[in-house]
Amino acid sequence: MRVSEDSGEAADAVVQVLVDTDWLRHTLTLSGPAAEVAAFQVKARGPSAIPWHLDLDHEEMRLLAPMASAGPAARGLARELRLQLAAHQERVLTAAAQPGGGCPRDLHRLVPIPHRLLMLGSDAPASRLWLWVHWGTLQPLRHVRALEHVADARLKRVARVAWEFWSADWTPWRAIARLRQDWPDLMFDVRPHYENGAGG
Repeated sequence: MRVSEDSGEAADAVVQVLVDTDWLRHTLTLSGPAAEVAAFQVKARGPSAIPWHLDLDHEEMRLLAPMASAGPAARGLARELRLQLAAHQERVLTAAAQPGGGCPRDLHRLVPIPHRLLMLGSDAPASRLWLWVHWGTLQPLRHVRALEHVADARLKRVARVAWEFWSADWTPWRAIARLRQDWPDLMFDVRPHYENGAGG
């Protein structure tokens, strides 16, 4: 089932959201001049964690609401969960501020979310619309791994690399279109693999 969300950034854009996230496996092959491929690999590496603003007071109340009738123990549990959220958020912000990272293809490093939207948070309609319009998916890629490097013996100055990744609900085709514009000397070949099973 799809749910539509309308917003003002693009009059004709409707965010397509599946009720239950469907993680789709893809392979992306990149080829072109070796120096450009190497530069792309450096640019693409990041933590694959989006530094959204997190309202910890709101999150604590949201966690407390379904168990408020349990009394003081529930409030203590909500406070403990808030502390864990705060620690996780601090790790995300620290990782996002550092160059490089553990993910070889971080969409936020390649097609960055504007700061004004990061401050609104991930659930804001404007943020979700931006992700749909500019990425074509609403979540960072998961389980990104580099596949075997392929050298072209005929052209030593040409390189080809490939990645496997899982994308939420849709192929990130709008991000790929942006990358083709930003890196005109490179060829991007993305292939979804429609099969049973999920990668979440």
